[in-house]
Amino acid sequence: MNIVSGGIIFDIKRFSVHDGPGIRTTIFFKGCPLSCWWCHNPESQSMNPELMLWPDRCIGCETCIKVCPNKAVSLIDNMIVTNRKKCVACGVCADNCPASAREIVGRRVSVEELLRDIEKDVTFYDESGGGVTISGGEPFLQWEFLENLLKECREREIHTAVDTTGYVDSDVILRVSDVIELFLYDLKLMDDSKHKYYTGVSNGLILKNLKLLDSAGKRIFARFPLIPGINDDEDNIRKTAEFVSGLSSVEEIDVLPYHKGGEQKAKRIGKRYLYNGEQPTDEVVERVVNLLQGYGLKVKIGG
Repeated sequence: MNIVSGGIIFDIKRFSVHDGPGIRTTIFFKGCPLSCWWCHNPESQSMNPELMLWPDRCIGCETCIKVCPNKAVSLIDNMIVTNRKKCVACGVCADNCPASAREIVGRRVSVEELLRDIEKDVTFYDESGGGVTISGGEPFLQWEFLENLLKECREREIHTAVDTTGYVDSDVILRVSDVIELFLYDLKLMDDSKHKYYTGVSNGLILKNLKLLDSAGKRIFARFPLIPGINDDEDNIRKTAEFVSGLSSVEEIDVLPYHKGGEQKAKRIGKRYLYNGEQPTDEVVERVVNLLQGYGLKVKIGG
């Protein structure tokens, strides 16, 4: 087997039960064309490796200062400070940190390398009806690598799912759909101006591609991230329900209540986190679920 090229990932989670049916291995691709205010994986947005800091683990040994080849780490007022403008995420400080207080997020992998990890859990996939889910970021930013990986999984009779923003060239998403057994398709906001404001892109292509996949008879689970103050208003919920209920291939809509995990991760990689709201209350989640169910939709909370 000689599979061309590699891809950039930032995480692999085994025994996942929230990214499609059964027990799954979820592989997170790096890079995303959206910049959602509430992103729970802000380390996924850039295609480049990034330095993640864990200040609570730091033991103050100053090894990072000594080994940094770019002089990006220094001691200021008895605190270890990293100048991210100088840092090139080379990984030297992370490799030498005795307390694991520094980590490089993002690495290049081959299809063969990922297959070795995936095949470790084939027994669990078979017993649970699970398989492999490719998430991100946006997996289709690396569509050739994605297609190669999914082809190899299909040849091994491993179920394949892809979690996508839908902001993808239509020809590409239809081409790669031949080796995707389930789409986990994000729907965030139906109003285009609000979508642009909160995610950085229009939703026109996203809605178009969902209709194309639906017309092609692809298996789809819609995913709705519930973000208080941004998309939890009745008008948006009803418009989302109207749109999804008009599609024949969407089997369910998964409501994903916002959580604050992304805020802490953004701080660790030195990024500004724009959303400052709270997690939705049980009452808000229940209201949204009831509204969606009122349109005849099968609704789940979580993936």
